[in-house]
Amino acid sequence: MTAIRPVGPEAAPAVLQIVRAAFSTRPVLEPPADALAETEASIAAALASGGLVAAYDGDGGVDRNVGALVLDPQGSTLWLRRVGVLPEVRDHGVATALVAEALARAATYDDVAVLAREELPATGRFWREHGFVPVGGTTPYVELRRPAPRTYDAPDAGSMRALGKALAAELRPGDLVVLSGELGAGKTTFTQGVGAGLGVRGDVTSPTFVISRVHPSLSGGPPLVHVDAYRLGGVAELDDLDLDTSLDEAVTVVEWGEGIAEGLADDRVEVRIERAVADEAGELDPRRVRVAPVGKRWLDVPLPALTG
Repeated sequence: MTAIRPVGPEAAPAVLQIVRAAFSTRPVLEPPADALAETEASIAAALASGGLVAAYDGDGGVDRNVGALVLDPQGSTLWLRRVGVLPEVRDHGVATALVAEALARAATYDDVAVLAREELPATGRFWREHGFVPVGGTTPYVELRRPAPRTYDAPDAGSMRALGKALAAELRPGDLVVLSGELGAGKTTFTQGVGAGLGVRGDVTSPTFVISRVHPSLSGGPPLVHVDAYRLGGVAELDDLDLDTSLDEAVTVVEWGEGIAEGLADDRVEVRIERAVADEAGELDPRRVRVAPVGKRWLDVPLPALTG
């Protein structure tokens, strides 16, 4: 099991050890990787802004440090530097866990960025699989970015609808929203807010028994295609739905879409709704909503300015 913990300058020796082990086993590059020139002092200085270390539960309950990254805030962008994993635990999800935690800590930033070497296509592929898109760079580096996710509290149905309505203000034809969350989490309630924000016709209700519904616009805007993917076997079945409107002309919201609907579009908004811990005010079933835009379309697009 991988545990991620935040660290500061005091962790410089451990982080340096991981960085050297991770980068020294990569192919020889010209010019050499900057990471190989790091010292304990330079890593400590970088960690003044924060970092993360991943540890495995070892034998006898002793944790073993196996991965690390440095958090480097630059204005409205959170850069991820020196992302490294020990060679013997690569492909075990350690890097993914580190990136997920870094994204969770990026709520006050507009986007998250990283540099990858052009000569290492697998590295670039890893970042693209995690929602980062190439935006430029100077040889031999490729700069990749993704919008920073936001997390909002939704203590009741009204606030859930308000969040959906606020997101709708940024949606345009061809946009895809992928909704996930357990049964009764509020996915349809969120979609009702999207429908209200788009100004569509008809009551937005769960499409479970019909799989999909199309709600035309009342104001000349895009229609809303509301899909329930719970009983679909995969993206092929989703792509074959007999809709009376083109997805390129509509805003599509897919409930239960995680793991299925992402293949419909490289640019999308992934929304996960979770039950939060009840607060001291006595809320019995509050929700927490994570809104994570993916793709170049969403770079520089503001997310709802709600308290979250």
